[in-house]
Amino acid sequence: MVRPAEPREVAASLNCWQGTVDPQPVGGGITNANFRVEDAGSSFFVRIGKDILHHGVMRFNEAAASRAAAAAGLAPEVVHEAPGALVLRFIDGKPLEASDLRRQATLARALELVRRAHLELPGHLRGPTLAFWVFHVVRDYAHRLGTDDSRLAGEAPRFFAAADTLERAVGPSETVFGHNDLLAANFLDDGKRLWLIDWEYAGWGSPLFDLGGLASNNGLDSAQEDWLIESYFGHIDPALRRSYEAMKCASLLREALWSAISEIHSTLDFDYPGYTTETLARFDVAFAAFLRT
Repeated sequence: MVRPAEPREVAASLNCWQGTVDPQPVGGGITNANFRVEDAGSSFFVRIGKDILHHGVMRFNEAAASRAAAAAGLAPEVVHEAPGALVLRFIDGKPLEASDLRRQATLARALELVRRAHLELPGHLRGPTLAFWVFHVVRDYAHRLGTDDSRLAGEAPRFFAAADTLERAVGPSETVFGHNDLLAANFLDDGKRLWLIDWEYAGWGSPLFDLGGLASNNGLDSAQEDWLIESYFGHIDPALRRSYEAMKCASLLREALWSAISEIHSTLDFDYPGYTTETLARFDVAFAAFLRT
């Protein structure tokens, strides 16, 4: 039997290189193996990863979103694509931390990048792309808890019920092409500007999901959330605030269940059980508060 190639071997063997390369691992990836490659005087960032069906990740969609984001000037240039591999121009920048996004000036820069993505990416997209509706994602994960023998299988009914409650509360929403994974580390600061990276979960959905994810992933306070909503939509009222709160809860539930499923399937060195427990506890607090309003 032929041994499957290791991610580093795959990165080194791509036919875009002009010479022999020595890919160096880059930390931080929890669904991909990432490498920095020096070739012909330039630096490149290589993402190695197959489709992840249990997470709805399809690499053709990631590549399409990455190309469109680069064309819109929001993300690094896509230099090369191959099955299971994406080569980007390397950006010499620092990934943000949640504390950075709690600073108003940085939050304003990040929101502008997200707004531009929603408005400008559709004009650059080519070929088929995916939808991202968080309530479908949550329900699919809840089903998988049982079929994939998760330790949380017995809790699936309450996750289905939460998804139904939150979906009704969100109500009608406009459709944008969202990033859908606004962790602080997916913003890079090169000292002059911000870049938005990692478009694995990109797809057509509600802008409220990106806003809710930006807030919940980075610990924004209530005043910052009011600012976020009003700055994005140009107004804020109780109905919009409640829709936003419902979507923020859904964002937390999706993150917790993403981790629960990753506990079973991922081979990467990451503390998924700890992350599941932490994020599910945050969801429980947020959902209980939502139900009291």
